[in-house]
Amino acid sequence: MTGSETPSSFRLAYVPGVTPTKWVRIWNERLPGVPLTLVGVPADEAARTLRGGDADAGFVRLPVDRTDLSAIPLYTETTVVVVPKDHLVAAVDEVSAADLAEEVVLHPLDDTLEWDRPPGLPALERPATTEDAVELVAAGVGLLVVPQSLARLYHRKDLTYRPLSDVPESRIALSWPEERTTDLVEEFIGIVRGRTVNSTRGRPPTPPQPKAKRPEKKGGAPRKPAAGKATGKNPRGASGGGKRGKPRRRP
Repeated sequence: MTGSETPSSFRLAYVPGVTPTKWVRIWNERLPGVPLTLVGVPADEAARTLRGGDADAGFVRLPVDRTDLSAIPLYTETTVVVVPKDHLVAAVDEVSAADLAEEVVLHPLDDTLEWDRPPGLPALERPATTEDAVELVAAGVGLLVVPQSLARLYHRKDLTYRPLSDVPESRIALSWPEERTTDLVEEFIGIVRGRTVNSTRGRPPTPPQPKAKRPEKKGGAPRKPAAGKATGKNPRGASGGGKRGKPRRRP
């Protein structure tokens, strides 16, 4: 259902690791009169934020319960392992989950990856947050497996990361409450999907305007007949068309 009244602002939630700068810039260019407010939320609170009406739409990590939330998957992130710069893993371009079998791998409580069984050896305690886990990696306590965007977000000069194969990956989606699919939500969907400014999707189409009638001329010379059309008159005064015959000589 599309809202009939246009709100005065648009609230966009986003989880750590997502950078909405490009989409916000396009929004501001297209709808300068409708300010967009960014609402940063932890990954595990994104759905609650949308349901509670604290944001109109948001970038979330899948999966989400689609009973009442709509979601458009956007992209899948590479999974990486965060290690100290002097670790053996830093010497290779990519590692597999099997390569971490003898390593202590931290598993924070806000982990965004869906594991059947996390790789490596479990730590004695689970860190509260991914940011806390990064600090423990720097202290030499263990390694950390996260989506690449989180490794970049919490980057430290003494740490690095490498792509990790044979592990789950995190998917980012645009989500919003299905019952609150307003005109502004449709506008933002169009921006994220790359629709042009002239696209009519998500906004009521402009009704066709009646063509203006050309004013009729009053008086003046009669209109000339169109080329190729007969006028009904023989220009030479003959009753029929065709070429004029030669005159006969009298005997």
